Amino acid sequence: MAYLKQQRPEKVTVPSLRLSKERGERLVCLTAYDYPTARIVDEAGTDIILVGDSVGNVVLGYENTVPVTLDEMVHHTRAVRRGVERALLVADMPYGSYHTGADDAARAALRLIKEAGAEAVKLEGGKSRAEVVRRLVAEEIPVVGHIGLTPQSVHKLGGFRLQGKTSDAARALLEDAKALEAAGACAVVLEVIPREIARLITQSISIPTIGIGAGADCDAQVLVLHDLVGLSFGKSPRFVRAYANLRETMTDAISRFNEDVRTGIYPAETESYALPPDAAAELTADSGVTANTDAEIESS
Repeated sequence: MAYLKQQRPEKVTVPSLRLSKERGERLVCLTAYDYPTARIVDEAGTDIILVGDSVGNVVLGYENTVPVTLDEMVHHTRAVRRGVERALLVADMPYGSYHTGADDAARAALRLIKEAGAEAVKLEGGKSRAEVVRRLVAEEIPVVGHIGLTPQSVHKLGGFRLQGKTSDAARALLEDAKALEAAGACAVVLEVIPREIARLITQSISIPTIGIGAGADCDAQVLVLHDLVGLSFGKSPRFVRAYANLRETMTDAISRFNEDVRTGIYPAETESYALPPDAAAELTADSGVTANTDAEIESS
């Protein structure tokens, strides 16, 4: 742990994101949804921690992100906040929290900042969200944009598939990115778009791009933590690289525990507590049943 701390640079802030892009530094972003994983992700040196509405899929068991509520996002962001020291903490604005106007969006974002401890919020959409982004920035709320595949639009898009496959679509994505930059966004997520378009956008705007399924030329890369460590179910998207298989590790550990309980191997005497010697002697005298003491257990 001391080694990790020696390798970790200064606290990541909203202004430092642009400086990192200017210096050509690649940033790392991962999701987290609770205190222990947030602490692990932060201590590993991750730059940005996103409390994504993907919590709906990977933690809450929803089919997609649409059902996630603002109360749920506040709850999970507060838990993550307690585990984060260095990383910039960004919270997703859930579906419906910014679709009914800038006033409603400001109220929702203020909850994520004030109650939950987020340092920035993320919302989906390009030019159509520029007015909302301007309002939030005017209220001193940093905003990360999100274009390309926008999971909250799953019904409109007809599923999760590659976006920006035509020259017209590519131009629209570039216009979206520039509109978000002009509105004051501090970064923009590019999800599941051709790498050539992501490269063009990254070179065309001064704020960092955060890629997920958008090629290697983005200023930062993000993955869902559960995908990274093998805790997801079903088929993974092609851009996911699993660095561990914790599902297999956990299944093995739980299976061995189950077997030990059923065969009486767990708990052993060394994993149980005994009476003090005087109480054990008195109990033995009264009942005729020998009670082992902690001293006897430790010496056995």
